Amino acid sequence: MLKIGLTGGIGSGKSVVAKIFELLQVPVYYADEATKKLYHTDKELMVAMKQHFGTDIYVNERLNRALLAEKVFSDPDQLTLLNNLVHPLTIRDAKNWMARQKAAYIIKEAALLFESGSVADLDYVIGVSAPQALRMKRVMDRDGATREQVLDRMNKQIDSDLKIKLCDFEIRNNEQELVLPQVLKLHEHLIMLSTKG
Repeated sequence: MLKIGLTGGIGSGKSVVAKIFELLQVPVYYADEATKKLYHTDKELMVAMKQHFGTDIYVNERLNRALLAEKVFSDPDQLTLLNNLVHPLTIRDAKNWMARQKAAYIIKEAALLFESGSVADLDYVIGVSAPQALRMKRVMDRDGATREQVLDRMNKQIDSDLKIKLCDFEIRNNEQELVLPQVLKLHEHLIMLSTKG
């Protein structure tokens, strides 16, 4: 079974591409969703979060996401600390999930595949690309964020062009080219690669 990463800069459309793979019966692990779950199910993480970010980081055992964002996005050291707490747990959770799958290939969708080091467990990586102006518009529309807030979030990730260069395959989600034919072609290629295993 091949382990495939799926990544891209914020607003590139990773989730849209991942949903297409799911429609093709490919199991997809969503790192962000898994992390959100771990914040509420992993007792050690909850204790560490309260220890490092204050007991008010949880309200009725639910993570106060707005307060956490306020603490980490304005302080690079706090963001590094958060990543150091969360990434190893998400990587372990993904490995456990992968071990349970039975498919020609599986996909791990994550914005920070390279930044977190989880790329080491993967056979190939697909990068989803889109022009920065389009990515910014998507995120502003989706999150109700300002241009400055989106730029700040973009600046906390590896440069999008560099990220795509680090990938083995690229899907262009630029509203000029159709995404579905690109995914179908890549799906066939990955099926073929999985048989060579």
